[in-house]
Amino acid sequence: MEEVCLRALADLVESNGGGVWLRRDHGYAQAASFNQPRVVAVEAADGALPTFLSRTGWVIEVPMARIDPPSQGGFGLPSWLDALGNAWLIVPLVVGEDLLGFVVLDSPRVTMEVNWEVRDLLKTAGRQAASYLAMQRATEALLEARKFDAFNRMSAFVVHDLKNLVAQMQLLLRNAQKHAANPEFQHDMLATVEHVVGRMNQLMQQLRSGETPVENPRPVDLSTLVRRVQSVRAAGRSGLRIEAVPDVLANGHEDRLERVIGHLVQNGFDAAGEKGQVTVRVYREAGHAVVEVADNGIGMTPEFIRDHLFKPFQSSKTSGMGIGAYESQQYVASLGGRMEVHSEPGAGTRVRVLLPALRPAGATAVQEHAV
Repeated sequence: MEEVCLRALADLVESNGGGVWLRRDHGYAQAASFNQPRVVAVEAADGALPTFLSRTGWVIEVPMARIDPPSQGGFGLPSWLDALGNAWLIVPLVVGEDLLGFVVLDSPRVTMEVNWEVRDLLKTAGRQAASYLAMQRATEALLEARKFDAFNRMSAFVVHDLKNLVAQMQLLLRNAQKHAANPEFQHDMLATVEHVVGRMNQLMQQLRSGETPVENPRPVDLSTLVRRVQSVRAAGRSGLRIEAVPDVLANGHEDRLERVIGHLVQNGFDAAGEKGQVTVRVYREAGHAVVEVADNGIGMTPEFIRDHLFKPFQSSKTSGMGIGAYESQQYVASLGGRMEVHSEPGAGTRVRVLLPALRPAGATAVQEHAV
């Protein structure tokens, strides 16, 4: 864009070449040029040239400024301008009252008088070019902001997943003090460690490939998945009860569905307390595979469910990040499903995850479960 604007200005006055200087952090640096030597020097933002251009908006004729300085403003030209040799005109690039930069044009192909018409034409064209360059700069800033936003969102999800994995390991360590000699606990401990290592490897793979899952969705047995959540995520908690109809299938990614169910189970225990009751049911209903997580905790108000529950970075928990419910809802929706929440203050919460059901291999009809 810089060179396009530069060539357009040069063509207006038959100039052989030129360069464009744009404002950077500490001054004005050459951003593009054609048929003109590259200039490394940076003109200070408060230097004589930028100050004069910003104050007056004049088009400066360089040869006249050397012969008769008062006629061109009476200020000293910068030393780096001497290295250009054929410098002829300096055209300001003004946006509103702001000097975005300036263009230095070389001598024209034919003799041309720089009268008021030429000056007005260049000032008008310079403002037009400056508006394009300012728009490009704003667009680049917006794209950069969006990239940082995407990076921050991804970081938040990663930190949330790591927090859940750390919580599993902390629970394991607490239970190890009581049940270290129990062979059944040792088996659960190894399964939990294996799960955490596998999840962290998947997390690193997902970071390398972006936000989208590495694998395509495939049939997942939700009943088996819920049993795994019980053995890994909620190990040592007697308050978790499972009621699962076998062979309830839905398309998805096992690790992400496990995170969704695990998040709901963890939220249930957070609401009900360590001695509370959380029930997970898996069944079929009207063409849907349903995972229902219910607790006897403190419940939520309709206003909180409507305005805050599925909003990112909003949480009622002091240590919460407000990511889990949002991520779960977005993922379930991407599979063609939905999440339903039923809750009342003091009466607990029931969350239903409904996904399009798949018929088990060899089945002739899908058994519906009445609720």
